[in-house]
Amino acid sequence: MVTDSPLIIALDYPSLDAALCMADQLDPARCRVKVGKELFTRSGPAVLEALHGRGFEVFLDLKFHDIPNTVASAVQAAAEQGVWMVNVHASGGQRMMEAAIQRLEQHRLATHLIAVTVLTSMGAGDLADVGVNAPLAEHVERLALLTQQSGLHGVVCSAQESAHLKARCGDAFLKVTPGIRPSFAATNDQQRIMTPSEAMRAGSTHLVIGRPVTQAEDPMMALESIEAELKRV
Repeated sequence: MVTDSPLIIALDYPSLDAALCMADQLDPARCRVKVGKELFTRSGPAVLEALHGRGFEVFLDLKFHDIPNTVASAVQAAAEQGVWMVNVHASGGQRMMEAAIQRLEQHRLATHLIAVTVLTSMGAGDLADVGVNAPLAEHVERLALLTQQSGLHGVVCSAQESAHLKARCGDAFLKVTPGIRPSFAATNDQQRIMTPSEAMRAGSTHLVIGRPVTQAEDPMMALESIEAELKRV
């Protein structure tokens, strides 16, 4: 099933059963789902097969970061399993990103390939700890431009950076935004956050939302509340 919804629900669960229990409460016509490191490590490709069987498009959020050939092969393997989107770390550099996108093109695989700029849990102090002394926004822009120059389809970024990246990289360049918290939800461990409507107005193209939906008493009602908010954008 193909959807034009900007919403990606994060299935951050430790088991296949728990993830599928949540997926069965969602509508694949109204959202996509994200599979991250813990769930994929525990469940492997079986989780992708099960979600695809339920009609969901899947963002495989494994943030590959390794030598170019290794990353290219991993991205190819993900795409051959039919995922809608997969990502790498932009800090892996241009050669790594180019190798990955070229592999997709060589094999005519339609999976979207995007790159992580700076994790939304990180602030300026965290960057300084790893030797990055440039302002956070400047570092995000540098990595986003490098991603675009490498031929990838977009980036993972904070909603706070979306407007600037839209101006620098254009509308077609995907800006996938985690750290989205509706007004009814707690901020938890994310630092650079916005509400769904704020993020879309800022220039985000897709919104990754986890606990505000997955920990809601009625996940579809929470999803509907977010959809209603987005209609006012």
